[in-house]
Amino acid sequence: MIPKNMESFLKEHLPKNILKNRLFEENGLCYLEFTKTDENLLSSIGIISDKLGPQLVACIWDKNSELEVGGYLVVDNLSMGKPSMGGIRMLPDLVPSDIYNLARGMTLKNAAANLPYGGGKSGIIAERDIPPDQHTEIVRHFARLINRYKNVYVPGPDVGTNDMDMKTIAIENGIDSAVSKTADMGGNRIDELGAAAGGVVIALQTLLKIMPRLTVLSQFSTLEVPEPEEVSLIIQGFGAVGAHAARILSERLPKAKVIGISDLEGYLYDEDGLPVKELFDIWVEEKRVSLNYFKSKIISKGHKHPIKYSNNPNNLLRENAFCLVPAAPIFNYLGVSNIDNPSMTVDRIGNWSLIVEGANTYSPDPNRKAARTVMEQVVYRGKGIMIANDYLVNSGGVIFAAQEHIIKTPDNLQIPNNLLGHPDKVEIWLKDHAKEFAKLSMERLEAGGEYRENVIQHNMNELVEILTSNQDLLPSAAAEQISLQRLSRKESLRTAKDIMITIPVIDVQSSMQQVAELMINENSGIVAVLSNQKLVGVLTDWDITKAIAEGISATNLENIMTKDVITASPDLSLLEIVRELEQYKISAMPVVKEGIVLGKISSDLITQHFILNLLQEQARK
Repeated sequence: MIPKNMESFLKEHLPKNILKNRLFEENGLCYLEFTKTDENLLSSIGIISDKLGPQLVACIWDKNSELEVGGYLVVDNLSMGKPSMGGIRMLPDLVPSDIYNLARGMTLKNAAANLPYGGGKSGIIAERDIPPDQHTEIVRHFARLINRYKNVYVPGPDVGTNDMDMKTIAIENGIDSAVSKTADMGGNRIDELGAAAGGVVIALQTLLKIMPRLTVLSQFSTLEVPEPEEVSLIIQGFGAVGAHAARILSERLPKAKVIGISDLEGYLYDEDGLPVKELFDIWVEEKRVSLNYFKSKIISKGHKHPIKYSNNPNNLLRENAFCLVPAAPIFNYLGVSNIDNPSMTVDRIGNWSLIVEGANTYSPDPNRKAARTVMEQVVYRGKGIMIANDYLVNSGGVIFAAQEHIIKTPDNLQIPNNLLGHPDKVEIWLKDHAKEFAKLSMERLEAGGEYRENVIQHNMNELVEILTSNQDLLPSAAAEQISLQRLSRKESLRTAKDIMITIPVIDVQSSMQQVAELMINENSGIVAVLSNQKLVGVLTDWDITKAIAEGISATNLENIMTKDVITASPDLSLLEIVRELEQYKISAMPVVKEGIVLGKISSDLITQHFILNLLQEQARK
């Protein structure tokens, strides 16, 4: 059953015939797909495509389920590699543009982390506060929906989902069909360990060492960077990232102080430092902290209690601290005017020196990017507050998660096909392999920790270096430059096997009519001709047209096919492919290894994938 919010949105924003003509259904699983060429349709649902993406937008739902199960999936860009990676968000009011914005953030985040995966994201339209068994059932049905895209998208947890949900997906679709799984599946316990939050703290520690370099910029001429034990933080959003950031900070910088935290019910503030461990324990048990702490600890002492409580969480951003960590799922935590609907306008914020973004704040939407630029002009350039952008900082989660693909799952630890979809049977099988999975989990955990430390330290150094070398550049532009440069380098290293698609094949003994029918059915202007499963020639639509014009009615394709075939090896680089196509004045050629046809590449594919020049141009801006 399609979620009501989703149904009303699609009917309101799409032409009536689209749902009828483009809907694909398989055993009650419904798919409405768009690619980047569907610019008008994407625009109608709030997605403005550009040279980076999106590659795929899918509206998906299960009409046979008694529950309302549905949502959206976006594969934005695959330049860094295939599949894309990105979390599943579960909220009741999601729209496609929300998922697209997050997917683009993942494109930049995975590039910034130099991970060999593209950017993707998905969203389930459902309430967060539903019974656990119903929540799991919705995730299970959603797993069946996204199984169609397992070659181009691997999910992890996000707002509203967790590691157990990834385990549910793995039980349905296979052990490698999700990342950030539980440790008994070889996962890294990302929720439990606070992988993304750890990145925030690493970024802070690195910036404490290198921020003095910023004093070459006029707005930072009077900057004073405190010693680690004198650092004070306020954290907007004491959730999965914010709570763990406070905990990890207390472990790595035990004398630093978290002096303010907020959640949906209010904020707590004490300039002498909050009891982080106590607040973290409350979060683990209750998930809501500020009001619970007020009721249990503050109300009995009243004004005598040193900790201040307010039921307006946004007002935390009016308090002073060395560093603000935005960790709530809010795009506009700061804005120049109330029109932007920010948590706080920049004229009312406290005195800070640094913002380390733990939340996902990036958006490719032109209006949002413009609002962000104006905000940074005031905050960074006007007030002299350094900003460490989200995807350079909070990539710890995806770094840890990616280890579950980078360090391969052995064949003997793949869930047997006959067990998939049967949780009880899978649990027994997991227990039989517990020691092996524990060892694999620890190996991935250690690799993720080392990788996260190195890449985030590198990102912070590169960010400061770029900003100090160009005083006109804003942090968001500098951060984007870092990711685009990595996308550019990766794109230039791509090969034929990375972008090739299937080529229709036909036996040399077939008729010309059979070739023509194959071209029409497969919508391909080129067909590979085989003899004994080896390539012996190719036929193009031009060859067929020419043969008909000359009155040739070939009984054997050998008489009309091109025998001296220009082919590409699977390891041929994109630049070499372009040279081959230009040299021989052809638009497509088969990819062949030892006579076996693997696929085809074409000028159209190069146009879609070879974005090096664009990326370099944008990186220079």
